[in-house]
Amino acid sequence: MNCHCTLRVVERRPGIPWLALGCWGILMGLLGGCSLDGLAAGFSLPGTVVYETTSVYHHIRVVDHQGGRTLCFDDSTQTRMMVGNPLLGHFEYTEYFHLPWLWTTNMKAVLMIGLGGASVQRSFAHYYPGVSIDTVEIDPTVLQVARQHFEFKETPRQRVHLEDGRVYLRRSQSTYDVVLLDAYVQSRYGPALPYHLVTREFFEQVKARLSTSGVVAYNCMGTLRGWQADMVGALYRTMKAVFPQVYLFPAREGLNVVLIATQSPESVTLEDLQGRAIQAVKSQRVRLPTLARRAAALQTGDPPNAKDCPVLLDDYAPVDGLFCQRP
Repeated sequence: MNCHCTLRVVERRPGIPWLALGCWGILMGLLGGCSLDGLAAGFSLPGTVVYETTSVYHHIRVVDHQGGRTLCFDDSTQTRMMVGNPLLGHFEYTEYFHLPWLWTTNMKAVLMIGLGGASVQRSFAHYYPGVSIDTVEIDPTVLQVARQHFEFKETPRQRVHLEDGRVYLRRSQSTYDVVLLDAYVQSRYGPALPYHLVTREFFEQVKARLSTSGVVAYNCMGTLRGWQADMVGALYRTMKAVFPQVYLFPAREGLNVVLIATQSPESVTLEDLQGRAIQAVKSQRVRLPTLARRAAALQTGDPPNAKDCPVLLDDYAPVDGLFCQRP
């Protein structure tokens, strides 16, 4: 599920630090979702509705406007593409999912949790035909919509598993070079990260399914300073509790941060990463033309608020759309 969403403001009372409340709901209450290129989206999205239905999980709409097509879940936009060229029109942050090539040079098998309109799957199928992708999607209707309206084609190298992402990881015996995560659910406040897909125990399961040089990339709506910085900081600290290195790539055209975790303890500098990107494109090992520009978005060091953010554990539980610590 690719997620760019309308901005919804939830009041935070002054003078009450969210950590002092001991309640995950303070974080999740801010997950009204956002991208600069999605602020005008949601129910006010202009265009012609070409498909509409309600699944067990979402109110789903497909909207066409000026040659573009948008997938909407509830009050958020999930995927964009140009109808005439499905490789164009996507949200910028999806290109950051190509960056794992800069750490794992022999990518063969990828796992992606979240299908949405299949922007990443289409891109990988085009640029890396030798790479196999297993996609886990919990909503069968989303798969149907991706097939019928977003040019997604299942092949022996593009397989979809209809189940929960964490359940799939627990049952799977496969090993992956890269795990990509772009899954959101609808909470009482709007789109939210599924809590069971952001905990330390979850990332330990992910690590167990990775190859020796395996890499994890996670899309999180938010910023490093300001809006939803608490969410980004908590996710960073949780991934850092499992992986030796975690890197931050804020999207330049949207309010998304892609976090990349590696199993290598070696720290990579911005200069190193840009050099790798230039060489990867020059050698045609990676064919995405914007790779070097995406690598240049690297923000070195911890998020400014990292020391104030918790490591997320399974002993938090969802209660009526809030995620509060058990007594």
